[in-house]
Amino acid sequence: MKDNKGDIIVNISVSTIIKTILVLVLFYVLYRLSDLVLVILTSIVLASSVEPATKWFIRKKIPRIPAVILVYLFFIGLFGSIFYFFLPPLLQDFSQFFASLPQYFNFLDKWNPWPEVLDYKAILQNLTSRFTPAQGAGGSASVGNITQALGGIFQGVFNFVLVLVLSFYFAVQEKGIENFLKIIVPQKNEKYIIDLWYRSQHKIGKWMQGQILLGVMVGVLVYLGLLILGVKQAFLLAFIAAVFELIPVFGPTLSAIPAVMIAFTDSASLGFMTVGLYILIQQFENHLIYPVVVRKVVGVPPILVILGLIIGIQLGGFMGLILSVPLAAVLMELVNDLEKRKTTSG
Repeated sequence: MKDNKGDIIVNISVSTIIKTILVLVLFYVLYRLSDLVLVILTSIVLASSVEPATKWFIRKKIPRIPAVILVYLFFIGLFGSIFYFFLPPLLQDFSQFFASLPQYFNFLDKWNPWPEVLDYKAILQNLTSRFTPAQGAGGSASVGNITQALGGIFQGVFNFVLVLVLSFYFAVQEKGIENFLKIIVPQKNEKYIIDLWYRSQHKIGKWMQGQILLGVMVGVLVYLGLLILGVKQAFLLAFIAAVFELIPVFGPTLSAIPAVMIAFTDSASLGFMTVGLYILIQQFENHLIYPVVVRKVVGVPPILVILGLIIGIQLGGFMGLILSVPLAAVLMELVNDLEKRKTTSG
């Protein structure tokens, strides 16, 4: 707006100032309650992931609440069995691997092109300090560190229970997530946001199904191959290979590094055979497993997944890791909608 002299006058109404203050207060509250926000978002993702199984039970004429209870009992039993049978050998392999780190680092020192830059002994000391409680003046772990560790464990358990309770609450209601979105979303954007979420939910479910199947199959192949070759800590290395399948493009290569290092410390021939095994499995994955398992999945671009995983871990730890790909899927749907609007308007 200009006055009679041609100078620009900026008018800011009281309502604009109030709205700005409210938005800033809202962001501050969300920042202060970031842990709670992560718990709620994780609960929504978990409730959405069990929805296909719940609908399967409903089609078998089982009411929704018993169907959700059956699904939760199944997954609790499944994960409980996995922990009971697989956690002890995994921890044993991890303990052996950690105890053998000096030997592995001595091997790496022989092939270290930049000894001044890559100091493996310093890395080992750093790792050891992370897993060892800080010592007080009397040589014992300080009370503050123990209290902090116990507080972190309690917070993690509390968040886990809260996620289960909230996700169960969302799941037992036929439109639990939709009703929650209606509460927090402005009415003028309500229809679009709900439609966006359901489209994203479908993509998230397909992506998770494909990645879980892919990880299990690759993990089994790596374990059997390393077991036949006689590579140490085969179970731990297979677990690493399965988990690293979540990382597109670079995951399989990164998971091969510790296995090759362990094999070469035993003998050069075992090392080269291990390299050949991982190359063979990767080719098998790229040309057979991936097209069959993930071909029908509406995927998320690999670079977006990688960035999402990095940002999720940095901002939210484990729960941020869980939320990274779902949020990337929502972002992809939002970007696609914006592109469609531009095309239509153009």
